[in-house]
Amino acid sequence: QLQLVESGGGLVQPGGSLRLSCAASGFTLDYYVIGWFRQAPGKEREGVSCISSSGGSTNYADSVKGRFTISRDNAKNTVYLQMNSLKPEDTAVYYCAASPVTTVQAMCASGGRYWGQGTQVTVSS
Repeated sequence: QLQLVESGGGLVQPGGSLRLSCAASGFTLDYYVIGWFRQAPGKEREGVSCISSSGGSTNYADSVKGRFTISRDNAKNTVYLQMNSLKPEDTAVYYCAASPVTTVQAMCASGGRYWGQGTQVTVSS
């Protein structure tokens, strides 16, 4: 069964850091574009960051540029989102998604074919 599982969310103070992980089971991520998305209560889903299958191309939302870094370890079948200098406005449920054939720009704009269940990130003092 094809599955994506996010982990690493939690409560952190403003200025703190978290690293989210997206692990795949039932399929290999090698040929998939992976994206991180988030949705806060009452807001639309936002594409946060996306990475190509090789890792050579990435895309970031303007709101997280310079603070978040996406990476992937295909040997571990896992994609990461390192989040630094977190702000209260980063509070949301974070989801990872996978699509087999797309660009990082299209992925971040429209989402993926397969989705994880999400992990809550709360930034608060």
